[in-house]
Amino acid sequence: MRAHHWRAAQELTVTVEPTGEFWGWAGRTLGVPARTAAGALVWLRLVSAPADKASGKLWDGARDAQRVFGDLDGHRPALLGLWETVADGTAYRAELSAYVDQPVLSDDPVLHRGLELSDSWWTDLTEVLEKVAVLGTDRVAVRQQYMDRAIPQFVGIEPPAAPCWTTAHGDVHWANLTAPPLRILDWESWGLAPEGFDGAILYAYSLLQPDVAARVREIFPVLGSTAGLAAEATVCAMLLQTVGRGDNLVLEDPLREWAHNLRRRCPAS
Repeated sequence: MRAHHWRAAQELTVTVEPTGEFWGWAGRTLGVPARTAAGALVWLRLVSAPADKASGKLWDGARDAQRVFGDLDGHRPALLGLWETVADGTAYRAELSAYVDQPVLSDDPVLHRGLELSDSWWTDLTEVLEKVAVLGTDRVAVRQQYMDRAIPQFVGIEPPAAPCWTTAHGDVHWANLTAPPLRILDWESWGLAPEGFDGAILYAYSLLQPDVAARVREIFPVLGSTAGLAAEATVCAMLLQTVGRGDNLVLEDPLREWAHNLRRRCPAS
C-alpha cells in the first residue's frame, strides 16, 4: 500500500506531507495529506481491492459522486484527480481530493459525547441532504432483497413498504461529518434508499446521546412517520446485524429498544 501510494503521488504530481498516515478498515485504504506543485494542501487516498472485485458501487463511489454532485457548495470535498493500477492480483485506485481543515466530529461513527451544534449547522445538513435526495441515479445504497431478508430476522417485523426511494449519502455518521463548517465525507456508499435513510443512520449512531438523538429526529421529521418506517427498520436491522458480528456492541441495548418500538408501530406484523 505504501509503495503504490508513493507511486500515485508521483503520477498525480503531488508531494506527500510527513504528518502521518491514516489507515482505513482492515488496511483497505491509506490516506495522507499532500501538496500540489503550486503548494495547495490536498488529500491523497489509496483504495485497494482484489482485482476481480474492483468495480461497482463502492469502487466507483467517489468518482460518480463528483460527476453527479460536484462539491455541493463546498460541503463535499471535490475530487481533483484519479490514478489506478493493478499489480499481483490487487487493484489500486488513488483519489486526490480537496483538503478538509476541520476535524471530524467523532473519531468513531458512534457518538460517545454530547455535541453543541448551531442551528445553522443542522440547517446546512438537512439542505445538503435534500439536494442529494432529488438527484437521480441508478446506483443503489440498500437493496430491497436485503430489506426483505434482514428486517424480519433482526427487527422481527415484515418489511414495511417504502413509499418513496430517494438518493442518499448512505453513510451519514459522526466520523463523516465536520463542524464548523459542515463537510460530509466518504461518498463510497451513496445511492437509492428508502426515504429517511440518512436521517435514520445518523439517529442510530446517536443513540448513546439522547439529546443529540432527539435533535436528529426533530430535524428529520420523516423519522417516526409511516413514510420513514422502512428506512428506520432497515437501518436498525443493519446495525443489529453488525452487533451479531461483534461490532457496535455499545449500541446493542438501544438498538434492541428501537427494534421493540418499531414492532409496536407495526402491531399487525
